[in-house]
Amino acid sequence: MPDFPTLAQLAEDLESGRTTSRKLVEACLARIADPAGEGQRAFIHVDKDAALTTADAMDALRKVKAAPSPYAGIPISIKDLFDIKGQTTRAGSRALDDSDPAEHDAAAVARLRKAGFVLIGRTNMTEFAYSGIGINPHYGTPKGAWNRAVGHVPGGSSSGAAVSVLDRMAHGALGTDTGGSCRIPAAYNGIVGYKPTQRRVPLDGAVPLSFSLDSIGPLARSVSCCAILDAVLAGEPIVALKPRPVRGMRLAVPTTIALDDLDAGVSETFERALKTLADHGAIIERIETVEFHDIGPMNAKGGFAASESYAWHRYLIAAKGDIYDPRVFVRIMRGEAQSAADYIDLLNERRSLIARVNARIAPYDALVLPTTPNTPPKIADLADDQAFTRENIRALRNCSLINLIDGCAISLPCHRVGDVPVGLMLAGAGGSDRRIFELAAGMEAVIRV
Repeated sequence: MPDFPTLAQLAEDLESGRTTSRKLVEACLARIADPAGEGQRAFIHVDKDAALTTADAMDALRKVKAAPSPYAGIPISIKDLFDIKGQTTRAGSRALDDSDPAEHDAAAVARLRKAGFVLIGRTNMTEFAYSGIGINPHYGTPKGAWNRAVGHVPGGSSSGAAVSVLDRMAHGALGTDTGGSCRIPAAYNGIVGYKPTQRRVPLDGAVPLSFSLDSIGPLARSVSCCAILDAVLAGEPIVALKPRPVRGMRLAVPTTIALDDLDAGVSETFERALKTLADHGAIIERIETVEFHDIGPMNAKGGFAASESYAWHRYLIAAKGDIYDPRVFVRIMRGEAQSAADYIDLLNERRSLIARVNARIAPYDALVLPTTPNTPPKIADLADDQAFTRENIRALRNCSLINLIDGCAISLPCHRVGDVPVGLMLAGAGGSDRRIFELAAGMEAVIRV
């Protein structure tokens, strides 16, 4: 994990006077503007003047002991999927260029603003959040952490969000996760990404992909950073995170689907992390999760994402379909062929799936599995549509299992420094968010030795 300051460290620096919000914002703005960096591709819009004005306001409030939270004044990036009052929400597309500016902040944005975070800009993303790879033909594709001289994908759909944190252009990021869009870019960039239990964070003011599966979560540098941001987003008190000891953790590794077709680098790194956890006293059991076999047939016609995105996009496509990224367009249009009966079947099948998987995993503290079966592909290798489709499906596969079961999950970097980034995912049933954070915090210090 990058040796950059956590939110807690930044809060201490602000409180002690070792830094100011203005200094933090100016440093982030300089990195965004650096022509040798990824800022021009990681951000679609940078709100320089408003960010500096807000920073000065937070510094003034802190001087009179009136800062709205310990984290007031810390710059954070916002995925282009969210409404920010007075700005146009494009969702990484050109089809929304002429949309009216938002009249209100999205609910998640409003909560971050209320806590005093500084909104530094809108981050790039896969168009309409419909891919786990992170390529965007409209605004460019920011290079991920691995081997930048060659250029590997950043992961999606929250691509710019991850790169903004990685490159210190922001100290946290607001993302979304429908099938892995917080966790995949976190895994590909060696940071932490969290997908909460969906119902905990309101979706209001965010362009939907699939309202059944969409979740709003943070990307940041540590488990504690994500826990802080998650509490703000959920409207919950920020409570000090108590790491659970690794010794005695009961962890289940699902052998069904989740371990299939792993890249060698993923397999080796994941198995090493499991051994390290076992050496520290974790009880690890490999279990069949036969229920996961039902997910493929459920998605055969495009699943929730296709049906629900088509319902939202159909009128915009009729007017501006030629502007869409063709790879996104094709996936949305799969929803046109789904009938109401198909959709009702999906709802019933998912309800059954959730109940059966929750019963299967109830004896364990968490599932543990690779965040993605693949390491970050080269951008150049995905010019071919077949290669793109293959790697996109692979990137999304493990993460989407958790969205379908209405669970919560976190991706932790588990690779050694200098190796290709690999994420380890901890997941649990819906409502187990606090436990997942405590387990992840306990693991964080040991799995990268």
